[in-house]
Amino acid sequence: PPLPSPPPSSSGFDQRVLTLGEAGNFPAGIKAVSEWFPAKERAFATGVFNAGANIGAVITPLIVPIITIAFGWRMAFIITGAISLVWLVAWIAIYRRPREVAKLSPAELAHIESDPADPAKKIGWIKLLGYRETWAYALGKFLIDPIWWLFLFWTPDFLAKTYNLDLKSFGPPLVAIYLLSDLGSVAGGWSSSKLMKRGYSANFARKITMLACAFLVMPIFFAQYVDNLWLAVGIVGLATAAHQAFSANLYTIPSDMFPRGAVGSVVGIGGTVGAIGGMMMAKFTGYVLQTTGSYTLIFAVAGSTYLIAITVVHLLSPRLARVNAD
Repeated sequence: PPLPSPPPSSSGFDQRVLTLGEAGNFPAGIKAVSEWFPAKERAFATGVFNAGANIGAVITPLIVPIITIAFGWRMAFIITGAISLVWLVAWIAIYRRPREVAKLSPAELAHIESDPADPAKKIGWIKLLGYRETWAYALGKFLIDPIWWLFLFWTPDFLAKTYNLDLKSFGPPLVAIYLLSDLGSVAGGWSSSKLMKRGYSANFARKITMLACAFLVMPIFFAQYVDNLWLAVGIVGLATAAHQAFSANLYTIPSDMFPRGAVGSVVGIGGTVGAIGGMMMAKFTGYVLQTTGSYTLIFAVAGSTYLIAITVVHLLSPRLARVNAD
């Protein structure tokens, strides 16, 4: 049976509150990575962190339909929200900056802080908006975030219309897609970190990895033309894995270009711009499906966007050089 929908009067408010709470997660996580890992290890750490964020997407298709069918959609929101609150309490209780952790040896602390020292002067939000490097990251997010939300929200609709899946059948295909996404996230971060350890610059390592990922997304265009469900799942999974690998490196470049104190702000700006792109993509997707009933144009956009994104990042920050904070 289809999922019951919440009343229109409440759903918009609930979604806005949900997005307000979600918005701070990634800036905080990326800043934590910049505080705990040197530049050569950050992409891999970000990839693991980014993959961890997908674990919920793996579990959700398995447990939320069961909760919804048994107890209703309200209880599904209550239970998942309660789990988030438990994690928040754990984070506040456990997380400390490296210099606040007594168990770290001097050698470990020196390794974590092996990058050049940050300037003492903080960079304000208004000044951040004036840097090309801020927009290299933010416009990258503007382009790729909508495609991730497309995969996240519209894959069930695509599978249902193409392969006649129902609520009880979504679980295994969606779990497979998000497991591939996790592998892509870790692999993308590992690849650029490995290249840097071999002596390549952050600029080369991040961008060559993102370029490879951009090509790996392209087969998504053909997902609508295959007759086999699991072949389509494999194509979508390859695209989501490539997205997450691309994303792990894009998330890392603010820490390459900005002092640690500004990383969270830059990531927050990028998240805001990415959300605007997501809203536009949602309108575009709905319009195209309503007028054509086909995913052809939608998947064509999804398959080409990552090449545009890496081009924009490179044009705005050709060397991923550290900004002058003075």
